[in-house]
Amino acid sequence: MTTIRLWTDEEVSANPRVKAVFDDIRLTRNSEFINNFWRALANDPDALERTWAAIRQIMIAPGALDPLTKELIYIAVSAAHSCSYCVHSHTAAARAKGMTPAQHAELVAIIALASQTNALATALQIPVDPEFEAGTIPR
Repeated sequence: MTTIRLWTDEEVSANPRVKAVFDDIRLTRNSEFINNFWRALANDPDALERTWAAIRQIMIAPGALDPLTKELIYIAVSAAHSCSYCVHSHTAAARAKGMTPAQHAELVAIIALASQTNALATALQIPVDPEFEAGTIPR
């Protein structure tokens, strides 16, 4: 259960700042659906505006990474942070951007492997190789 009130469309309509963000989300995504994440952030219009601006800049605007790769990274980080909401949300977004069942299976395998090897390296306190610290790759 949420720890904060989720705004209804009626409540959104009464607040110009929140309505402007929700309208932009709908326009940008070409969908009438506004998910619970945004409805919760509506309680803090500053955070709502700031977060939507960051999403637009990093996840939506063209960049060096293609949209599907961005979603795959988001899923991996969300899994690492145990954020069920974000795993579900960004898995749906990745599927909408063309993620296949085979890609999803491989992504989950990579997340599991990274979790295992990260835990081993952390538990063993393995020192970082000097070649990695400078950003150079050994030949």
